[in-house]
Amino acid sequence: MNILVQKFGGTSVQSEENREHVIKHIKDALVQDYKLVVVVSALGRKPDPYATDTLLGLVDFPANKNSSRELDMLMSCGEIISSVVLSNELQKHHITATALTGAHAGFVTSDDFTQAKIKEVQPERILQELKTYDVVVVAGFQGITPSGDITTIGRGGSDTTAAALGVALNAERIEIFTDVNGIMTADPRVVEKARPLDVVTYSEICNLAYQGAKVIHPRAVEIAMQAKIPMRVRSTYSQQGGTLVTSSRVEGMDVADRLITGIAHIANITQIRVQTKEEAYRMQSDVFKAMAEAGISVDFITISPTGVIYTVPNAFADKAVHILETLGFHPEITGNCAKVSAVGAGMTGVPGVAAKIVQALTDADVQILQSADSHTTIWVLVHDRDLKTAVNALHDVFELSDAGSPA
Repeated sequence: MNILVQKFGGTSVQSEENREHVIKHIKDALVQDYKLVVVVSALGRKPDPYATDTLLGLVDFPANKNSSRELDMLMSCGEIISSVVLSNELQKHHITATALTGAHAGFVTSDDFTQAKIKEVQPERILQELKTYDVVVVAGFQGITPSGDITTIGRGGSDTTAAALGVALNAERIEIFTDVNGIMTADPRVVEKARPLDVVTYSEICNLAYQGAKVIHPRAVEIAMQAKIPMRVRSTYSQQGGTLVTSSRVEGMDVADRLITGIAHIANITQIRVQTKEEAYRMQSDVFKAMAEAGISVDFITISPTGVIYTVPNAFADKAVHILETLGFHPEITGNCAKVSAVGAGMTGVPGVAAKIVQALTDADVQILQSADSHTTIWVLVHDRDLKTAVNALHDVFELSDAGSPA
């Protein structure tokens, strides 16, 4: 049995017109003799009536105190509705199909409600259904605890559902359908000359996703990477192949020859600097312990003998400052920042990449507030007002608009 896993996001299944495009992709795969497992997100986005955020509005979230267990019961409804609607329309097109919840599909999770972790996938029910039906439509984003409670697995959870099913079913590949035709060299809303990429490595797309690219959830890529199952990121509204996500070598092409693959960004963050003159090591521990206890995610961390520098989302900046002042620290704040990242497997061990980035931003009159690097990513922190200029400057200096350019 040749199995293909396809995932369609909320806008893809939002309306009957959009679902016609979904059904066209399903029919194309069936013609190729695949059995299909189709993972769906909730229908549309707020204010659509069955979108996740609309459902949360029914209980005045986050203003009201709601138990996480009950929120998961509510949020799981959107994907279940979507699975039944698509299954029904497939049957109207004379395609044998059935719908399953995440629990039916075998997803057993932890009891960390709203952010549950997948403990195992038991694929027996799906495999049995595929003997009767050509398409099994699975509600994404959800599972069930060993004690029987419904859970959700966090934002981006439908991507993760698709990847986990791909692994559990030993699928030939996983196809993630979105609004754009694959992974782009940058956000096309910021860089007009951004272009789709034919091939990226698992590690490159993970880094791009973690650094702000929103096309696919990085956890899904990590799951596929561990099992070496190829992924394709495609447009629901096009027949083009999109972007293949795989290992470094594809049909003789080594994507490591490409110095920089793409530029990603995260906006609306605040830089916090805490300095001290004595016992800095104790201060460092106290600062990050306090942030963790308050549930504040920190990023872009720089630790020195005299203090620490890190970033938090703008929405948590006031809370972080209050906590630090309560502990007796005097933090320096730079608000309204953005992190811009250059990602590429080809930069490893290559001298001069950082110099090229610094020169490009200097020439564009962009101030660098902080920087860091790894084997495949170089990050810079800039003022929000310089975000578009910075992203375009880096996109230009690495010649990412030129298909096949080694930059």
